[in-house]
Amino acid sequence: MRGATGPWDPAAGTFGSLADRRATVAETLAALGGGSERLLGVRGDHLSRALAANAALLGAPTLPAWKRYTGVVWDHLDPATLSPAQRRRVVVVSGLLGLARADDRVPDYRLKMGASPPPLGKLSTWWREDLSAVLNAAARRKVVIDLLAQEHRAAWTPADVEGVRVDFVDRTGAPGGHFAKAAKGRLARALLVDGLDILADWRDERFDLKVTPL
Repeated sequence: MRGATGPWDPAAGTFGSLADRRATVAETLAALGGGSERLLGVRGDHLSRALAANAALLGAPTLPAWKRYTGVVWDHLDPATLSPAQRRRVVVVSGLLGLARADDRVPDYRLKMGASPPPLGKLSTWWREDLSAVLNAAARRKVVIDLLAQEHRAAWTPADVEGVRVDFVDRTGAPGGHFAKAAKGRLARALLVDGLDILADWRDERFDLKVTPL
C-alpha cells in the first residue's frame, strides 16, 4: 500500500507495554496459517488477503492506524482532515494490538476482538486484564468518551476513570447498522473538533444518545 513502511514491531507505538501480548497473538495467527473463514468472518478474495496478512505480521509493512482502518465510522470521522493532535486523542481497541492511537503505525491484519483463536480463547477475555491496566493508567487525569462497540467494551474494565459511555438509541426501533456507525463517526469528529461540551447538545435525525458514567 502506498506510504507503507516497515517492519512492524509489536513494541512500537504508544502502548508498547502490550508488546508481548501482541506478539503472542501474531504468533498464534501465524501458527494457524493466518486463521480461517470461521475465525475471521470473511470469505473469497477477502479471506485470501486476510490469511496472507495475518500469517506474516511480524516485520510486515505498516501504516498509521488512521490510514489503515476503513469503514463507515472512519469515513464519517474523516481523520485526514483532523489535526495530528486531534487524531492522537483517538484510541482504538484491537484484537491484534490491544490498544493503538490513531497515529500509531500498524500492519495490515484482520481479527475481531470477539474472535476466539485457539488456544487463546475469546480475545476480549484474553486481553481484558492487561488492556484494562494500560488504558486505565493512560486515562488518568483525562476525560474519556467511550464510543466502543460491545465486543470491544468487553475487553475493558474501567477503574478510576473519569468519563462517560455513549450509546446510540434508534428512535425508529430498527437495528442501527450502517446509520449508527455513521452517527458514531460524526459524533467522534464533533467531539474532537468542537470539544466535549457539545455532547450535551449534539443531535442526530435518527438517534438519541444514552450517556452513562463510566
